Amino acid sequence: MKRTIIYICFVSIITLLCCLFSEEIVTLYYDTIKYFSSENNKLIRNEYFREDNFLYVQNTVNYEPRNEQDITNLFYTIINSGQDKFTFYCSREYHNCLNDIKALATDQTKLSHINNYVHPYNGFKHIEIQYTSSGQVDVLVTRSYSEDEIKVINEKVENIYSRVINENSNVIDKIKAVHDYIINNSKYDSGRSDYNMTTYKSDLAYGPLLQGYGICGGYSDAMALFLEKMGITNYKVSSDTHVWNAVLLDGKWYHLDLTWDDPVTSNKKDILQHEYFILTTDELLSKEVKEHKFDRDIYLEFKTQ
Repeated sequence: MKRTIIYICFVSIITLLCCLFSEEIVTLYYDTIKYFSSENNKLIRNEYFREDNFLYVQNTVNYEPRNEQDITNLFYTIINSGQDKFTFYCSREYHNCLNDIKALATDQTKLSHINNYVHPYNGFKHIEIQYTSSGQVDVLVTRSYSEDEIKVINEKVENIYSRVINENSNVIDKIKAVHDYIINNSKYDSGRSDYNMTTYKSDLAYGPLLQGYGICGGYSDAMALFLEKMGITNYKVSSDTHVWNAVLLDGKWYHLDLTWDDPVTSNKKDILQHEYFILTTDELLSKEVKEHKFDRDIYLEFKTQ
């Protein structure tokens, strides 16, 4: 009972002071809340956090953004950390902060691109951004993978890796071994579309690795898990209609597209190809342009090569 009375008195005093001294007291009040919230709200990184910084997004410890790039970096760091909820505050000097936050909240394309840079297990299925006029921003993240799915997939990855990888092989041969295994043991889920969902989790690594069916999201996530296990820096690249893997080998970035190396045939015959295996951008676009037309102002590593 005492706590309730004290709390009510405190709020009443603050309300009275705000009426008397408005702007200064409101500023002090919100700055105090922000200070204590920030001190007790540090990002905790899970085991799938990527230390990698890229040209488009970088990890940050700046939780009070002052420009659009700060916001982009902060959202990358939040998603990358694996935390389901995080609160941060706009800088008072950054007058357009909330407008930029609102713009990002409604820009699903940009959020999806940011999502491509994180480990598949930390990627989001849904992200909600809430904000107040005081500059408080709450980010709520629903992950694509459940803990049960992660456990089962990890066991499968370990099993596959122990059977197909020769530790004495070079990096390209190791990637090829995984590439070939995934394609030889899964089919493209032709029955899945935006309007026709199947019983397969083909948009996740679970589909190709455990159910034998995948679409581009599932193929690229599955490949990414093995690239992570091999210690190869990677992320996903997406166009308007497609997604595939980007890998860093000997200081250069290459494209790797398992989906297009597992074509759907009219006679339903399984085919394994290496047409889209470790390609430069020029090589990729010389083979196919429409599905692979990606934004080089986002995937900047390919713009500098």
